[in-house]
Amino acid sequence: MKKNLPPAPPQPPRWADKLLAWFCAPHLLEELQGDLHEEFYFQAERLGYRRARWLYVREVLGFMRPFVVKRQPNAYTSISYSSTSFLPLSMIKNYFTIAWRNLWRNKGYTTINVAGLSVAFCICVFLFLTAYLQLTFDAFHQDKDRIFQTYFFANNPDRITRTGNMPLPLAPALKSEYEEVEAATRVLTSRRSLITYQGKHFDKDVVFTDPDFLKIFSFPLIQGNRQNALNNNSSILISQSVAQAIFGTEDPIGKLLQITTEGKQKGYLVSGILADAPYNSSIRFDALVRIENSPHYLSNQTNWTANSHQVFVKLIPQVNQATFEKRLKLFTQKYLAEYLQSLQKKGAKPDSRGDIFTVRLQQLSQVHFDTAISNGPPIAIIYALLGMAFFILLIACINFINLSIARSFTRAKEVGVRKYLGALKSQLFVQIWSESALICFMGFAIGGILAHLLLPEFNATFDTRLQLAHLHQPGFLAWLLGIFILITFIAGGYPAWLMARFNAVAVLKGKISLKKPGFLRNSLLVSQFVMSCLLTCCTIIALQQVKHLRTKPLGFEKEQVISIPVGTLADGRQVLQRMRNKLANDPTILAVTGTSVNLGRGKDHVSSRSTMGLTYKGKEISSDMLLIDYDYLKTLQIPLLAGRDFNRSYPADSLDRVIITQSMVEMLGEKQPVGTFIKDDADTTGGKMQVIGVVPDFHLYSAAEEKRPIMMHFSQSEPINYLFVRVSPQSLKKAMNKLQEIWREVAPGSEFTGSFLDENIDAWYQSEEKLAQICSLASVIAIILSCSGLFAVALLLMEQRTKEIGIRKVLGASVTDILFILSRDFVKMVLIALTIAIPLAWFGMHQWLNNYTYRIEISAWVFVGVGSAAIILALLTVSFQSIKAALMNPVKSLKTE
Repeated sequence: MKKNLPPAPPQPPRWADKLLAWFCAPHLLEELQGDLHEEFYFQAERLGYRRARWLYVREVLGFMRPFVVKRQPNAYTSISYSSTSFLPLSMIKNYFTIAWRNLWRNKGYTTINVAGLSVAFCICVFLFLTAYLQLTFDAFHQDKDRIFQTYFFANNPDRITRTGNMPLPLAPALKSEYEEVEAATRVLTSRRSLITYQGKHFDKDVVFTDPDFLKIFSFPLIQGNRQNALNNNSSILISQSVAQAIFGTEDPIGKLLQITTEGKQKGYLVSGILADAPYNSSIRFDALVRIENSPHYLSNQTNWTANSHQVFVKLIPQVNQATFEKRLKLFTQKYLAEYLQSLQKKGAKPDSRGDIFTVRLQQLSQVHFDTAISNGPPIAIIYALLGMAFFILLIACINFINLSIARSFTRAKEVGVRKYLGALKSQLFVQIWSESALICFMGFAIGGILAHLLLPEFNATFDTRLQLAHLHQPGFLAWLLGIFILITFIAGGYPAWLMARFNAVAVLKGKISLKKPGFLRNSLLVSQFVMSCLLTCCTIIALQQVKHLRTKPLGFEKEQVISIPVGTLADGRQVLQRMRNKLANDPTILAVTGTSVNLGRGKDHVSSRSTMGLTYKGKEISSDMLLIDYDYLKTLQIPLLAGRDFNRSYPADSLDRVIITQSMVEMLGEKQPVGTFIKDDADTTGGKMQVIGVVPDFHLYSAAEEKRPIMMHFSQSEPINYLFVRVSPQSLKKAMNKLQEIWREVAPGSEFTGSFLDENIDAWYQSEEKLAQICSLASVIAIILSCSGLFAVALLLMEQRTKEIGIRKVLGASVTDILFILSRDFVKMVLIALTIAIPLAWFGMHQWLNNYTYRIEISAWVFVGVGSAAIILALLTVSFQSIKAALMNPVKSLKTE
C-alpha cells in the first residue's frame, strides 16, 4: 500500500550546482554553495519555487568571474574552515593590523568599550584583593586544619548565645583530660603595657599565653629555641620590629626588660625573637609572656565563672571535630554543671544536637568570620564583594557584547563584500575576534595601570593594606588569564561568530533584519539594570543600617566629651587628681572623671573588657565590670533611677559599693535593689557588694551588640586608664588645645592622644562603614557602566532608525510622538529589571539585617526611590540621542540610506 509521503522540499536546479562545481575553485565551493542554497530557500518561500530557481541560476552565472573560476588558493585563502587551529604569524599580524585600523577609525565605539573594561577591571582588582586578604586570614599556619578556638554555646529559652571568652582553668583541664588534645593555649591580650630598657620606654601590646602557643601556631621564630622559649615565667618573646626598636643592632637574647602592666612591674629575660605577625593574622602581638604573669591570674586560676581570654587547641591528626565535641558534653557537666542547671531551671531546651550548654570548637580558618567570637566581618560580606566584582565585570562584558552586536549591522556590508571576494567564515571570525581581543587587552592593560596608580589612595581611604604583589601568585595569574580568555571569547567571540554567519548575498541586497538580535540585546540590557538596581538597593539599606547604629541612643551623652588615654608612662590616678586641680576653676570644663574602659575606639586603638560571673540565690549571673571614679555619671550625663552616685563624703564607697544597670536589677530579681547585698553563693570568704544606685542600661560597647548588665565599682587601688572631660559646647577646640597644654604638666613624658568621644564611637562602626563605602563605589561604577552601555546602544539604534524616523515625521508624527516611541522600549526594560531586582534585594538584605540585634526595617521608599532614579537615568541617557533624532530634518533622514 502506497503511503502519503510529505512533498519533497524544493531544490535548486542540479545542473546549476554542477555548473558551479565545474568552474568554482574547490576551496570556495562549499562556502559559496551554502550561501546560494540559503538564499534559494528564502526566495522560494517569498516568491515561489519557479521564481527562486530562476534567481538561483542567475546568481550562479553571476559568479563566473576570474577570482572564482578555478582560482588556486594563496596564502590568504588557503586556510580551510577546519584548519583554523593554526594560523601563520604573518596572518595573525595582518589581522591585528586591520583590527587596529578599524578601532582607530571608530574612536567613539573603541573609547566606550576600552573605558568600560578598564574601570571594571580596576575595581575588580580592588574587590578581589580585599576578598583575598580576608579569606586568607590565619591561612599561613602550618597545621591550621587541626587548630580550633573553643567557645561556649548556650541554647537560652529566648535565644542562642555564643561567646569566645573562656575561664582560666579550661585549657589545662582540656589538655589533661583528653588525649585528643595535642596542645592547648590561652591567649589574653591586655591593654598596652610599658616596656622599659636602659631608661627608654615603649608602649607595646603584650600578650599573655602558655608555652603551647609555639606548638600550635607557626609564627616563625627568628632567634631562640622553640621548645623551651616560654618555659620560664620570666621569659619573654618579642617581635622583630620591637627588637629593632629597642635594641637596634644589639643582640637582644638574654637582655632584661622591665614590663609594667596595670601598675605592676616585673623583669623579663628575652628568650627569642618572633617574626612580626602578618596583617591577615587574627592574633597580633608585640611581645609574649606566660599567662601566669597576667593581672588577676592568682585570684581567677580556679574560677570557672570569670571569662577573660581565648583558648586555642590543636587536635591530634585524624580526630574528628564533631566526635570530639560530643565528648565535651561530659566535660561541661563536670565543670560547669551549675550554669547548665541554671539554664534548665529557666526552661532552656536541648537544640538539634542535644545541647543546652556546652563547649564547642570553631576551626581557625573560620574564627575571623565568626562575629560571635571575633571582631571580623561576616563571611557573607566577603562573598558579597566577590559578587560585586563579578557583576561589574559582567556589566562591562554585556556592554561589550551589545555594542559589538549593534555595530555589526553597520559593518554588514563590509562583511558581505569580504565574503563575496572570497573570505571564509573562519577568516572573518578571526579578523573580527581579533578586534575584540585587542579591545580586551587594552582594557585590561589600562585597568591594571589604573589599579597600580590608585591603590595607595584606595588603601588610605578604606584603611586596608592591599598589595598588587598578591596578583603575582600563580593562582591569581591563572584566574586573571582565565577571565581574560573568557571575556575575549564570550564578549568578543559571539559578535564575531554572528557576523561571520551573515549571508553574503543577503547582506549585499540589504536583507539582514535589524530585529534579529533584539531579544538577546534586550535581555542583556535588562540584566545590566537588574545588577545595578540590586547593588544600589543593597547599598542604600546597608548605609541606613550603619546610620541607625551611629545615631542610636547609647544611654549616655557622647557629645562635648574628650577622652584621653593615660598611657603606660604615667599613673592614671595621679594624673586624674592633677587634672582636676588644674581645671577646677575653668568655666569651660564641666566635669572630669576616670575609668578603666574607654568608650568607642580612641587613638590608642585599645579595647578591653572585664566580666564577672556569680551565682546569686541559685541564679547564674554574668555582668560586665566597670571601674569608674567620681563624677562618671555626671560627665556622661547618665541619669540615676534610684539611689545615689559615688560620693566623697562616703568613705565606704571605695570598698564594696556598686552601681548597677536596670538589666542587672532584672537578673537579680530584686524589687528594691538599692541596699541589696550581692554575694556569690560559691564564695566562702563572705565577700559581698552593696548596691547604692541604679541607672538605665547603656552601651558599654558597640550599639550593634545587645545591652548587657553592668556593675560599676569604685576602687582606690585599681588603675585608671582613661580620663573623660566634659567641656562646654561653645569652646570645644579651645578646650582640646588647653587640655593638650596641661597634659605636659600633669603627665610629663607621656604623649597626649585625646580625642572626642563621638569620634571614638563612630570608630566602632568603621568596618561596616568601610564596606558600605566600597559598596557605594561599586554601585556608582555599575550604574555608570550600565548607562554608558545604554547610551552607546541608543546611539547605534538611532542611527539605524534614521530613515524610519524620517518617514514617521513625513506622515505627521510630532517630536513628542517620536520621543515616546524611541524611549518606551528602554523604559520597559528598566521596569522589567526592577521587577526582578527588588525582590532579590529585599530577601538578601533581610537576611543580612538579621545579624544585628538593633536593626532597621526595610522601607518601601528605598525601592520606589531606586526605581524612579533608574527610570529617570535611563530616560536622560537616551533622551539626548532621541531628541537629536526627533528634531532631524525628515528630508535629510530619508537621504541617509
